[in-house]
Amino acid sequence: MAGVEEIRAGIAVATEKAQAGIAAITQAALQLDESRSALMMATQGSGQPDVAQAYGLLAEALQTLAAAQATVHASITAAEGYSVRL
Repeated sequence: MAGVEEIRAGIAVATEKAQAGIAAITQAALQLDESRSALMMATQGSGQPDVAQAYGLLAEALQTLAAAQATVHASITAAEGYSVRL
């Protein structure tokens, strides 16, 4: 079994990579938000169901990304809590 310092080092690497994942999710969310805004501007006043569906799906994707960020953050918190207790 790995020693305490090796475990802490491994957790530090894992949390660093998870933070990078959160940053990537943030970038993806920004791109999708820009896409949603562009769609709204381009289709303003349209009553077409496809437009409403596309807008709704982009909003759903943004919510999913926000949930993923929260889950990853919770994972980081749990891992860091374990590291502190070692």
